[in-house]
This record gives sequence, C-alpha cells and structure tokens, in this order.
Amino acid sequence: MPLLEVKNLHAFYGKSHVLHGVDLSVGEGEIVALLGRNGSGRSTTAKAIMGMVECHGSVQWKGREALGRKAYEIAHMGIGYVPENRDIFPKLTVHQNLLLGQKGKGKGARWGFDDMYSMFPRLLERQHTEAGVLSGGEQQMLTLCRTLMGDPDLIIIDEPTEGLAPKIVEQVGQYLQTLKAKGISVLLIEQKLTIAMAISDRTLVMGHGSIVYQGTPQDLRGNAAIRKEWLEV
Repeated sequence: MPLLEVKNLHAFYGKSHVLHGVDLSVGEGEIVALLGRNGSGRSTTAKAIMGMVECHGSVQWKGREALGRKAYEIAHMGIGYVPENRDIFPKLTVHQNLLLGQKGKGKGARWGFDDMYSMFPRLLERQHTEAGVLSGGEQQMLTLCRTLMGDPDLIIIDEPTEGLAPKIVEQVGQYLQTLKAKGISVLLIEQKLTIAMAISDRTLVMGHGSIVYQGTPQDLRGNAAIRKEWLEV
C-alpha cells in the first residue's frame, strides 16, 4: 500500500476550479517528480494535500483519510511541506529556525541539529546569523532542514531549485537522495527536468489541473511528444 494515495482530487480558489480529478501515489522511500508548466496545478496539488485550499476527493495517508484536517494536523501525521516561497522567519537565527521545526523532544527522531549541520556545513557557519540575510541558496537549505527537523516520513518540496546556482542545485539533488537512503519519501514539484530525471523513481506530468502522463524518467526521456506538448516552453 502506498504511503500517500490521492484519488479524484478537485481543488478550488473561490469559483475557480483548479484541479480536476488528480490521482497520484507515493510509496515508501520513493522519489516522485511532479512536472508541468507554471499554472498546470502542481503547487495547488501540494497545498490541497496539506489542507491549505478548498478541495474534495480523497487524500489517504498510511490508509487514513487526511482530507478535511487542518494543515498542522496533517504535518503532525508525518507529512513535511517545503513551500516555494521558503517561509523562513527572517528575524530569527538559523538555529532558532531549525528549533521551530522540531515537533517534540521525541528520542526516536531520525534527525537532529548535528545531522543538519553536517549535511549543510554552511548552515553551521551561519547558525547565529539572522535568516533574513542569508542568500537564496542558504535559505533553501534552511527551509529543507527545518522541515526535516519535524521528522516526516514524506516531504513535499515545491520548486526547491528555483533561482539557485547550478552547484547548489546539485547539492539539493544529493540531499534528496540522502533522504531516500534514510527511507523518507519525496514528492518533488520541479520545473527543471534535469534534476527530476536524475533523481526520481517515477515522473508525473500535469497539464490543466490533471495528471496527463506517468512513467519512469527513462520513459519520459523517450517520449518527445509528451515533453513537447506539456513541458517544453
């Protein structure tokens, strides 16, 4: 049984019907890339799973219905969410931001400060710096790490490489593979095909609020028609 199973998901912004019956699943320790052009409904899918937009359908998490719950309840069930706008606390230090990510002092947590700082030594160097003065790449690292401090079993990451230098993009890719190696599942919302194809187990393509294609990265690489119609600008 998949960890996350979304069925016939419809989402709305006021009278705007944005998602039209989305079906997707993410298995344990799997990286699934959700691809598509801007406006195709990818970010809305993430928000709908997290209970942040008006929607109906079914979002099953470990066999339990999550739809209708508040965002913080869904987070406590074990789903982490890294939004596109990063949402750091600019006046708090790096360390304080990470502290806010902890859901409790549980001894069973897989991650602690030492893990974050060894994965991203730059955050260790800047742990006492206010988060608002960090570079875009550093803020992205911080957001990823803060989410991880809550010890989720699945992380939904929206456009993690947006506006980052190629070297940092590579680092984010390695980070996501580290998560997979630790058994954490990832739903990666991404526009850059390169990183998505390099690290994902499965690719889903969205268009006009629906999933229009799914397959392995190799399948997508070999399907020029789908790439041209739904992905290439």
